[in-house]
Amino acid sequence: MNLKHILLATTLSAAALAAPALSQQAAPPAAPAPDHAADTAAATSYGPWGFDIAGMDRSVKPGDDWFRFVNGSWVAKTQIPADRSSYGAFAVLRDLSEMRLRSLISGYSASDTAHPDRMKAAILYSGYLDEAAAERLDAQPLTQRLQPIKAATSKDDIARLMGASLGGFGASFFAPGVNDDAKQPDIYSLYLRQSGLGLGDRELYLDAKFAPQVARYRQYLAQMLSMAGWPNAEAAAGNVVAMETKLAQAHWTRAQSRDRDKTYNLTTLAELKARSPGFPWDAFWQAAGVAKAERAIVAQNTAFPAIAKLYADTELDTLKAWQAFRTADDIAPLLSKRFVDAQFEFRSKFLNGQPEQRERWKRAVAFTERAVGEGVGRDYVALYFPPASKAKMDTLVANLRVALAGRIDKLPWMSPVTKEQAQAKLKGFTVKVGYPEKWRDYSALEVKPGDLVGNAERASRFEWDYRRNRIALPVDKAEWGMTPQTVNAYYNSVKNEIVFPAAILQPPFFDPKADDAVNYGGIGGVIGHEISHGFDDQGRKSDGNGVLRDWWTGEDATKFEAQAVRLGAQYEAYTFEGLPGVHINGRASMGENIGDLGGVLIALDAYHTSLDGKKARVIDGFTGDQRFFLGWGQVWRTLFRKEALQQQLVSDPHSPGQIRAVNPLRNVDAWYAAWKITPDQKQYLAPADRVRIW
Repeated sequence: MNLKHILLATTLSAAALAAPALSQQAAPPAAPAPDHAADTAAATSYGPWGFDIAGMDRSVKPGDDWFRFVNGSWVAKTQIPADRSSYGAFAVLRDLSEMRLRSLISGYSASDTAHPDRMKAAILYSGYLDEAAAERLDAQPLTQRLQPIKAATSKDDIARLMGASLGGFGASFFAPGVNDDAKQPDIYSLYLRQSGLGLGDRELYLDAKFAPQVARYRQYLAQMLSMAGWPNAEAAAGNVVAMETKLAQAHWTRAQSRDRDKTYNLTTLAELKARSPGFPWDAFWQAAGVAKAERAIVAQNTAFPAIAKLYADTELDTLKAWQAFRTADDIAPLLSKRFVDAQFEFRSKFLNGQPEQRERWKRAVAFTERAVGEGVGRDYVALYFPPASKAKMDTLVANLRVALAGRIDKLPWMSPVTKEQAQAKLKGFTVKVGYPEKWRDYSALEVKPGDLVGNAERASRFEWDYRRNRIALPVDKAEWGMTPQTVNAYYNSVKNEIVFPAAILQPPFFDPKADDAVNYGGIGGVIGHEISHGFDDQGRKSDGNGVLRDWWTGEDATKFEAQAVRLGAQYEAYTFEGLPGVHINGRASMGENIGDLGGVLIALDAYHTSLDGKKARVIDGFTGDQRFFLGWGQVWRTLFRKEALQQQLVSDPHSPGQIRAVNPLRNVDAWYAAWKITPDQKQYLAPADRVRIW
């Protein structure tokens, strides 16, 4: 089930305010008793003061290979689980969250009408686990949903199917979404972005080194169409790949699509129709249920005319085959084993190097979460988010805000007028910790026992209706873009908020019992990262009220950009064994890289503030600053399969963990001082070459 229409502007970043409490609403019923064996099975020890000393490789000098120095022994003794394409600190916590959710949901009853969210979760979960039912039905749910595609006699019909896919299965050349308006943050607006590529990123189609991926994609496309009973599957697959290649040529690059100034293009639907002829816009809007919007914010506006023309120039049979494939690909995880295996072999094994399919219960948990995430999240919080974590987080965030305020005041390159507005923005940050102050209402979501595919379709329709019906209405400032059980965090530039779900507030990121230096290096760095997103190359474009506008002087913006370009060049210089010619895209990953650099600097200052003038004690031979940097390096311990690393470099805005662990530190003077790193060590940067942003 793809909730493809949700366009939440979430990137890693943080801040501080009053946290929500369950007492602000009716208290939830007691959660089912947890299976503590699940916690024990997933737990990882990080030592008595929060750092895994046994995971280090002290035969390496810190300045020669920082990642290996901090994590080398862990790397040597750790194998990526067969059902994963990468593994590290995030995955360990995701495993823990997953096991806890399984314990919770398994305790729910499908007949518990007194607790409807639990009842729905139980039906969704048990329905996904019923593999025998999926085998009996085989292709039937797909065949049923292919009928309207087969029956289409015009391109208007295909456009209607594209619009209808927002609340079901399939895809579209254009991706609508409803989000806070970047220039009017108090109302929801309709957004529209380029879409339609089955391989995801344009570079995979256009860069010759990815020819094997395109060839294998064509085979998969033909295989899926054949399994779906589509006529002339081989020829149709070739036509679809040729069409998608032309579509990729029309698409903006990832770096271009990050530019918030260029991607905010407000237009009426009538103007869009006139500027991008060839696509049946009216049929699309009506089927998507958004015709009432009258206007939309178009992202890649100059690509739209070319995409619409491609639609007009493409044979109807090719458009039908494309929609049939995208529908089959979308629904495949819910069908019989032959469909599940076919998709796994291509998307997980071939593209990402994952040897084995995830156990069905794990996929069932993920499926249930996507449909009623906050419904199960409420019970998760009641059991697994202690008040002590909230209290200590408040202190951490407060210290980080003070640290950034101090850094802004001291910036030599920023003018007083820009500093004043930057400080106002920092003061306006909203911080959300743990869980939302009000929970989603799932009463309108209908689920039926024994109808897995129908439940997925209804969940998608429920979510899309929830989004589209808010167009032009006031923004819900309390809403969260992640569930409490999500191991992640984000900054939302339009709300000017940072959000930290409960599930990330655990070791190695955060432990109330750990040494403060390690906590500041771990979760403090993540908080700082999120705060820094408010001032990265794109987040800085919104003011303290979340309004997208230019509040920097031209000279300040030029100085900032010069430093950002230097930082990007550092990341682009890294090479990766077994992946010749594949590099980090410095422009596409710019915001995350700036966030990491700012996060480390802010968190280190905050740690020093927390000492209240006292000298940090030495623990196991490590000074306070050394433990801080060890804490940062530990949270980015990561292992990749080669294929997954390649996919990350091509399509993910985040740099790989082994680079995130070290490159920000190469620009931090205190790292050199703490570890006595000298010019003869490989990762040394001369002071003049260090990037100074925040």
